[in-house]
Amino acid sequence: MADTTGSAFDIVVLGGGSGGYAAALRGAQLGLNVALVEESKLGGTCLHWGCIPTKAFLHAAQLADDAREGAHFGVHTELKGIDMAGVQQYKDSVIGRLYKGLQGLIKSRKITVIEGHGRLVAKDTVEVDGQRYTGQHIVVATGSYARSLPGLEIGGRILTSTEALDLTEVPKSVIVLGGGVIGSEFASVWKSFGADVTIIEALPHLVANEDEALSKAFERAFRKRGIKFNLGVRFAGVTQDENGVHVSLEDGKTFDAEYLLVAVGRGPRTADLGYEEQGLTLDRGFVITNERLHTGVGNVYAVGDIVPGLQLAHRGFAQGIFVAEEIAGLGPQPIVESGIPRVTYSEPEVASVGLTEAKAKEVHGADAVEVLEYNLGGNGKSQILGTAGFVKLVRQKDGPVIGVHMIGARVGELIGEGQLIVNWEAYPEDVAALVHAHPTQNEALGEAHLALAGKPLHAHN
Repeated sequence: MADTTGSAFDIVVLGGGSGGYAAALRGAQLGLNVALVEESKLGGTCLHWGCIPTKAFLHAAQLADDAREGAHFGVHTELKGIDMAGVQQYKDSVIGRLYKGLQGLIKSRKITVIEGHGRLVAKDTVEVDGQRYTGQHIVVATGSYARSLPGLEIGGRILTSTEALDLTEVPKSVIVLGGGVIGSEFASVWKSFGADVTIIEALPHLVANEDEALSKAFERAFRKRGIKFNLGVRFAGVTQDENGVHVSLEDGKTFDAEYLLVAVGRGPRTADLGYEEQGLTLDRGFVITNERLHTGVGNVYAVGDIVPGLQLAHRGFAQGIFVAEEIAGLGPQPIVESGIPRVTYSEPEVASVGLTEAKAKEVHGADAVEVLEYNLGGNGKSQILGTAGFVKLVRQKDGPVIGVHMIGARVGELIGEGQLIVNWEAYPEDVAALVHAHPTQNEALGEAHLALAGKPLHAHN
């Protein structure tokens, strides 16, 4: 790569994860001269240590469950075990193909990739390992890291999701500290692989940010699968030895296992990067922006996990596109956080978009909100798949649908229509008039809206 020290760019992007590379690709597509700074691998956490590898594990876990349960469908199979070396090879091959494709895209758009550790040293300058690069606009997109708790050191048998993805054997037993998305997904994988799993969560529910009806159904499903969990009590401490880990809670309960997975959320990667020195406002490490993702300093924008809100790759990706179009003068519409879909890719899956019932009643008033649950038992494809669950709709009374919430196998694939319904402020009658293919799980969304529009067919009014 040619020496571009001192070169002036239209945009310098600091961080090559989902938000950063999206800003770079869209900016270059719009004819801007873009530099992209990344100290590790293009694609960031999502591609290499997050979304993609965990979903590869979850697919392998699904295949294990299918093999184990084949007799129920008249297909007699035998699960001989989990070959973690093979699972790892499969995971790495998926990552490798996507990584190669991303590198090709970046190269084809003639984006200057600068490898190394970058810092913001002026409102228009990023320094990378002693060399400086000037940008008319700066986009900071430095992502997040796996959090721990005070006094809880990672190492040995105490893992974060990063180390858990590299295990070369299936643990006999695991304690998962944290019952949010990450903890629940790993718990689901390891149970399918044959491990004994216990989740410890300080909040009253698993996946506690979801609608309470989904959280309770999720807990019932995990309990049925044999995944144990302890809710509403805080972690107190852990010791480890050659045999495993020994975890204690504040109520005096103790748990033993081979490994402890710490899945208590992700923190913004903003320390020692020059942000505060250059005047960016930080709150608990997060970069504060306005609705147009501008930091209030020079021409500096921020996207992705370092901006308060949902820490989701697709959110960062959308923000990256938004900022590139903002810089190019296209005046894009601000991203509405409540319109961003959320999925937990466990067994069962949880998918949602928009307001929960509780939040909707808080915003609009209890008397101004109407809800409906449609049981997947009335859906033909769900019966074929052997999955249970439901679709829950939240609407403003006599108004649009403002929340779509689902639980069941594969419901993450249905959230695309759900986000269109919520973001386009569709009325139940609008969706009820659409023809959904039969037999599909997608049909459940149509039938739920039929019921909410006052003309249920496979549901009781």
